[in-house]
Amino acid sequence: MAKKFKGKKSKIKILKYAVILIVIYLIYSLFSFLLLNIKLVDNNEDFIRNLLGDSNYHMFYEKRSQNVIYRIASILTNFNLKEPLSILENSFGYESVDNSNSNLVYNGDYEVDNSIQSIIDYMSKDEDIKEPLVYIYNSHQTEGYSKEYLKNENITPNVLMAGYLLKEKLDKLGVPTIIEESNISEFLRINNWNYNASYKASRFYLLDVMEKYPSIKLFIDLHRDALSKNSSTVTLNNKKYAKVLFVVGKEHKDYQQNLNLANQLNDLIKAKYPTLTRGVLQKEGSNVNGIYNQDLSSNIILLELGGHENTITEVLNTIEIISIIIKEHINEN
Repeated sequence: MAKKFKGKKSKIKILKYAVILIVIYLIYSLFSFLLLNIKLVDNNEDFIRNLLGDSNYHMFYEKRSQNVIYRIASILTNFNLKEPLSILENSFGYESVDNSNSNLVYNGDYEVDNSIQSIIDYMSKDEDIKEPLVYIYNSHQTEGYSKEYLKNENITPNVLMAGYLLKEKLDKLGVPTIIEESNISEFLRINNWNYNASYKASRFYLLDVMEKYPSIKLFIDLHRDALSKNSSTVTLNNKKYAKVLFVVGKEHKDYQQNLNLANQLNDLIKAKYPTLTRGVLQKEGSNVNGIYNQDLSSNIILLELGGHENTITEVLNTIEIISIIIKEHINEN
């Protein structure tokens, strides 16, 4: 009788521990969900102020997808820009000199702080692009460009803004494009990863996009290089452009396909603007990533657009050209 009582007591104890573990798991899941869905700003104006200030380091609106544990990568924002060029005109102190928006000149009389509402006016809801052809993302979203000519020192144009400008140009050329708006820096922080894990973080978003949009023909990881202004700039017809460089990682078995793609795009640029491109750089060995997520698809390129001393105007001038090159490549393939 004593043994039977002891066995029953042991089962109750096991059941008690099981219930405790389930409760702990539910609390953890709830906490994770709340953490990843927390809204750090209360309105669009706060969001825009933080987007334009402090090098765009913080993309504040985040949302979770279905599975808290296995789909942590899908930290998406509700932010979308309808006309990125308007942000340059209204916020950075630039204005168009012709109706085509192909040339921007600095207008030093514009007050950035008074233009917040103008920027908000250009915000739109998430676009419903069912079959995009190009996906733009930035493994290193905070790589900034020069503040030269900018009236407000708190504004640092960066590769994230360059991505929006490229998206707008491609959309206008009839090449439907989506851009990664999620905050990769915040993703790194949540996972307690350092900056070197940026490609590991962007890989999650790449996989998610590949699954959602099989129509995509080109994936562009947009960066900027760190080199002198003389090395990163070229003058064509009295107009300054930020040079481009393609980077291919050799540390995966199918790198040759990515190399072929980079060479194709580079050749298209060289045929019309020989001095605009710095060529194709193949990377492997210690102290480099060596893969850059290019093992996921033969259609992934890493594009270095200018350097840290280039202005956003010089970057935009180059975007005018490479958007047409990308359209030509998409049409040919």
